[in-house]
Amino acid sequence: MKFFNIASLLMLAASADAFSVSGPARNQVAQASIATSTQLYNVPPPSATEGDPADVKDAADRESPPQSFYQLQINCARAAELAIKDGHRLIEVEFPPLPAQVLEMDDVSAYDVAESNFKLALDFAKSFAAKTDDTDDSIPKNVAILFPDESEMGIALERTSITKDPYPGVTISSLRNSDPRDTRFFKPEQTFMSLFGGKSGGIIKPIEGVDMYIVIVASAQELPDVEELSELDPNAVICLYNLKLDVLRGDLGAPAFPPKDFQDRFLSRVKPIYYLRTRQYSRSTASPPYLVNYQGCLFRSYPGEFQTLLDTGTGSYRRVEGNAYRPALGEFKEQLTKALTTEGIIEEEGNFLNFLRTGYKTTTWWEEDRENASDAWRT
Repeated sequence: MKFFNIASLLMLAASADAFSVSGPARNQVAQASIATSTQLYNVPPPSATEGDPADVKDAADRESPPQSFYQLQINCARAAELAIKDGHRLIEVEFPPLPAQVLEMDDVSAYDVAESNFKLALDFAKSFAAKTDDTDDSIPKNVAILFPDESEMGIALERTSITKDPYPGVTISSLRNSDPRDTRFFKPEQTFMSLFGGKSGGIIKPIEGVDMYIVIVASAQELPDVEELSELDPNAVICLYNLKLDVLRGDLGAPAFPPKDFQDRFLSRVKPIYYLRTRQYSRSTASPPYLVNYQGCLFRSYPGEFQTLLDTGTGSYRRVEGNAYRPALGEFKEQLTKALTTEGIIEEEGNFLNFLRTGYKTTTWWEEDRENASDAWRT
């Protein structure tokens, strides 16, 4: 994999335990999970994207979360290539950009997270730019990494000492590029149009020769710029990279944010092709240990299904369930809880007490079936 630079390899090697888990609070869960007999799912995926589609799908259904960022980058690029070959042009990549123990540190800033996302996106872009000998015209070979605006791009380039053209076929740019003749430091028309989710007024322009855009560190207010770019360059692949769309969707409809129908007309069309989201929960019990801490992750590697995985507490996950449709977060929690109830870790409490715990609704508004929304975001 010659397109991974040396600095990234050092970071990846140091982060080999990025998705490992530990802690005495989960020992009871771990012991029960180990004792449970399960079908073998943690098998390596095919080494290439060619092959029988049924075999590729079966391997993706059983793929396990990566044990290092190096493995993650390889699997992520493969999933993206498969999705692009199937004709998908709006795709999402989502995973923790730093090891869990680093993200929990008090001195980790938003700039640190953004810098990590930038470097990871750069290696992701290189994996496509390096395919110059690939005869498949559907695979993009000229990639642009886009920041929301020139200010954020400048900060990132200064912090990382990376140039705007760091690798053949890879360009660093921004969604909003001002006129070179405009020397104003503050441009109010850009600020207010972005704030209220309006059109850019011609500021958003496709980059000539680029057939794939990787959008990073954008907020909910800046997502309409991505929509406008997709309208201006419909044949290009647009990858929303570690934007935490689940969080941004929750902001829609709030004052100074895009309206809720933005989910229906645009965000619902974004297909998650590589998705790894961890969740932690606690459950009180009537008998010792009285409090059970457990966690799991929702994992998907295209074209595989969405896997609900239970953290065993031993550095690995155990598959609980697979779904062709992405489960809502409330449903995901119920699947983990049901697995622990079956194993005797959590006691069965009856429908009434379960209702008091979960409440009337277990879904957010954007997870519900909406008349004008696409199903791409959940398949």
